[in-house]
Amino acid sequence: MLVSSAAMSTQSETHRAINTVWKTEQPRLIAGLTRMVRDISLAEELAQDALVIALKNWPESGVPRNPGAWLMQAAKRRAIDYFRHKKMAATKLEEVGHGIESDTPDHVEALHDAIDDEVGDDLLRLIFTSCHPILPAESRVALTLRLIGGLTTEEIARAFLAAEPTIGQRIVRAKKTIAEAGIPFEVPDGEERAERLASVLGVLYLIFNEGYSATAGQDWMRPQLCNEAIRLGRILAQLSPADSEVHALVALMEIQASRTGARTDAKGEPVLLLDQDRSLWDQNLIRGGLAALDQVIALGGENEPYALQAAIAACHARAPEAADTDWARIAALYATLAQRTPSPVIELNRSVAISMAEGPAAALVLIDAIKDDPALKNYHLLYGVRGDLLSKLGRHTEAMLEFRKAAELTRNEREKTYLLSRAEMTG
Repeated sequence: MLVSSAAMSTQSETHRAINTVWKTEQPRLIAGLTRMVRDISLAEELAQDALVIALKNWPESGVPRNPGAWLMQAAKRRAIDYFRHKKMAATKLEEVGHGIESDTPDHVEALHDAIDDEVGDDLLRLIFTSCHPILPAESRVALTLRLIGGLTTEEIARAFLAAEPTIGQRIVRAKKTIAEAGIPFEVPDGEERAERLASVLGVLYLIFNEGYSATAGQDWMRPQLCNEAIRLGRILAQLSPADSEVHALVALMEIQASRTGARTDAKGEPVLLLDQDRSLWDQNLIRGGLAALDQVIALGGENEPYALQAAIAACHARAPEAADTDWARIAALYATLAQRTPSPVIELNRSVAISMAEGPAAALVLIDAIKDDPALKNYHLLYGVRGDLLSKLGRHTEAMLEFRKAAELTRNEREKTYLLSRAEMTG
């Protein structure tokens, strides 16, 4: 039987629609199901079953008016079937905290009630579970991108230039660790919540930074990672409106991401901040970031680390031209940040601001005071910044050597090319 081109086109459009819906609804499905079954792997399987049912039905019936609700209902039925047809012992049902027995009307009713709780709370629980401090940092990132970001294992591996089996193993081990440790699927209270929130925000910050300045590979940036981090941050801000740190991280990420369109030229080569065409900066992201920063101030969190970094980014965003930048304020903000979270990297960044506010000689004094810190030994940006200062001071041979050292240390090919060109021009 021949299928008309119009029918094939409609079917193709339906599959695209399903993919779009799935990207949005997958985290919500997994979150709701995880709360019910207390097993992330099982929740993923049930959600995938709902997707398979949609792929079978929607091309014929069309995409429903509320596709998310449709998928949730399909997942509900699969969950009910699972408990009905699997020979689950009463003790197992008690483990998942539902106090229900299999193959009874009460069990089915409890399953409906469990899934119908507020989805937002489920997402928050899943975020906190995925970022539990018991997991290694790289596993938190992979699991968060898989469950909350909706990225495939292949996409995560490609983003972080890792082998797909390696990423897959990290995700499997992370889920196994959570299950074996009996980590509650909940948002903790008090000091534990503060600790876990720091872990959650740290994961989002790491994801964003890898997207903003890729540590390795051919690309200067990976905007997809930036977009995912911002999206997850916005979810967290909606679910935790009273946490100033969440709003601060969102502000920082949005303002930084506003420069994406100006950070590379037509060939994909890096364009540094002072040389960027600021008309290409995304004003919507800037407005959103500044609004989030205002929220931070209203909540009294303006001196927290993410807020200070967001305030630094805001100084750049508010300057119509590079020459209008308030470098003295940026240097002062970095000084405050260094007091809150002492770090040689922060001091390095402060030196850049001081070089713009007071001149390269003053900045070089600061850098030379920290250049032997073990934490900076293999940090290519130390040598890049020092090379730039030496170049401005006319010490060209020294600058050339610093740029070459920086190029030797970086694993990003675009950055390596740029640094070697600086070495050649300086020499």
